[in-house]
Parts: sequence; C-alpha cells; structure tokens
Amino acid sequence: MPRRSPVEWSLGGPEMHEADFREAARRIVEKDSRYDLESYVFIREALDDAAKALKKPEEGPGRHITGQELLECIRDFALREFGPMAATVFKEWGVKKTEDFGEIVFNLVEAGILGKTESDKREDFAGGYDFREAFVKPFLPPSALAGKRHGRGRAKN
Repeated sequence: MPRRSPVEWSLGGPEMHEADFREAARRIVEKDSRYDLESYVFIREALDDAAKALKKPEEGPGRHITGQELLECIRDFALREFGPMAATVFKEWGVKKTEDFGEIVFNLVEAGILGKTESDKREDFAGGYDFREAFVKPFLPPSALAGKRHGRGRAKN
C-alpha cells in the first residue's frame, strides 16, 4: 500500500475508500487491540477536519499536520461530534490520554495508511492536554466550577 499523507484523502490525492480504510484499520486492531476500530475511523475524520480547519494546501510540504496541530483539531472535532459524551466515547475506545492518539496515528503510519516527516514522532502527542479539562470541564455547570475554585469539593462527572 503506498504511503499517504494525513490529508491526502480530503484534498484530492489518491483516495482510500471508506471500506478499504476500515479493512486496513481492522487488520491493525487484530495486531494491536488496545484501541477500538472506531478510534481509527475517528482519527481519519479528525484529519479531514484538521486539513479543512487549518486550510492546508492540496500538495507539497505545507499540507503536513503536526502532532500538536492534530491534537488541537481532535479536541475541537470531538467536542463538536460527541459533546459531553466525548470523554466517555474515548474511554470506551481505550483512548485515555493524548499519547493514545499518537499511538493510533503511528499505527496508521506503520500500516502505510498515513505518511510522516522525518521529524514526526510519537512523543509529539505527549502531554497535549488533560482529558478532564478538555472534554468534561467545558460541560460542567458554572456552580460546579465555582465550587471547585473555592475549595468546596470536587466537581462530579
């Protein structure tokens, strides 16, 4: 399978059809069962969304999406797609921290589905953000946030 850049399918390069992508992702999950198949589909969709949001060109080095850019786009995309269920969905898929997104991306790279530059590495996804801050806190009522600031106990999930 030829190497593809992360945004190739959304910007006019050789397309990988959904069925082909799912089959390739299924093979990855057979080898590495840490993450649900749907987490791979989500990353593909998040990359599409990132390419559009970041206004990446159709070709050339400017179309590359860094790990940090992708993490920010994943957060925004997940909040739009899943709302207050985002943290629950990710937990169900085995995704508990930003490093897990890096593992998924690099599983796709190693399978020849995504491309990478020489400077891209798994560590680019390390410590991106706290899942509670990113996916739970935006949906807490103001009273829960105020209570936590004033030391009146911990906000419940």
